[in-house]
Amino acid sequence: MHIHGLIEDTATLAALCTRLAKSDFITVDTEFMRENSYWPELCLIQVANTEEAAAIDPMAPGLDLKPLLDLMTENDEVLKVFHAGGQDLEIVYNLTGKTPFPLFDTQVAAMALGQGEQIGYSNLVDTYLGIVVDKGARFTDWARRPLDARQIEYAIGDVTHLSRIFPKMLDKLRKSGRGVWLNQEMERLGDPENYRNDPDLAWERVRISSRKPEVLGRLKALARWRELEAQGKDLPRGRIVKDETLADIASNPPRKQADLTRVRGLSAAWANNDIGGRLMAAIEGAKPMSSAEMPSRDERKPALGKDGALVADLLKLLLKIRAKEINVASRLLARSEDLESLAAGVRHGLPILEGWRYEQFGRDALELVEGQLGFTVRNGKLVMTRTEEPSK
Repeated sequence: MHIHGLIEDTATLAALCTRLAKSDFITVDTEFMRENSYWPELCLIQVANTEEAAAIDPMAPGLDLKPLLDLMTENDEVLKVFHAGGQDLEIVYNLTGKTPFPLFDTQVAAMALGQGEQIGYSNLVDTYLGIVVDKGARFTDWARRPLDARQIEYAIGDVTHLSRIFPKMLDKLRKSGRGVWLNQEMERLGDPENYRNDPDLAWERVRISSRKPEVLGRLKALARWRELEAQGKDLPRGRIVKDETLADIASNPPRKQADLTRVRGLSAAWANNDIGGRLMAAIEGAKPMSSAEMPSRDERKPALGKDGALVADLLKLLLKIRAKEINVASRLLARSEDLESLAAGVRHGLPILEGWRYEQFGRDALELVEGQLGFTVRNGKLVMTRTEEPSK
């Protein structure tokens, strides 16, 4: 494989993308910094196919990333392969308003192949290639320039190894017939809505016990204010106000700006400065949350009761047994909230009652809660036994 030098100009990048556009797939990775900022600071992009690989410096003066971004978001003939690519997709979305398509995530694929819930990249490389990845440059300062040869070699290795691993995984998926299992997961991962930072929806991230419309209305206004402050200052949300403080203010709002000195988690200076004024304006402009926006406790968290909680525990046990039997990560088969919903009586709209999940697990899960299956011990192992024939 030909490894290019660090690409720092648009013409060289455009030529590379023209060649990559003829590939069946490309592997993609990014290096970024986000510890001290709201927006991830993109520091390096690595791409490869089976013949060539390169690292691109997005911080290079005058470099236009459009050829590469178009390849990832406009060219639907080339499959884009990532490993644990959620944050990489977020960066592309922030730059374009779109996500790469079509895409493939090797971490998700590993779950279908029984290689763990969230296998790390280093373990994946070791498993498929027998190579021990040097992690020495993993936590380097990618924003510092110039990048040294070790940093670039480490970064490019992420995509060159992946370009060898992906065909091997694809072959295993084809032989096992499990490729179709991944379609829904890849669609979910690539949904642009996952990466849209809508200030009006920011309140949904904050945990709060109250369900009073006036409290939730204030929380919505305060979360929107914090989101805009964080975006404008390019600071992490928690650097503006922590979640717990936001929820406390929504529940017990100060009457005037001077009262902010009594709010735990806020600087005393906010009692007189502009940011404190903007916080108070958010509180004063808040309106009770409309009934249409109010979160539905019944739909999102069905009431289980004591017996229902025991049934959910049995379903989780069944999930462990079935995942082990078919050698697949249990999280790919079902999530805890789906099992709790099934135990609470929900029978529609659950992923485990549709498609391949129903065939592999959902049918037995449904029969268990309806009393048609039970557990027994044979030769020291838990197995399922039918207690009655399923109703027709």
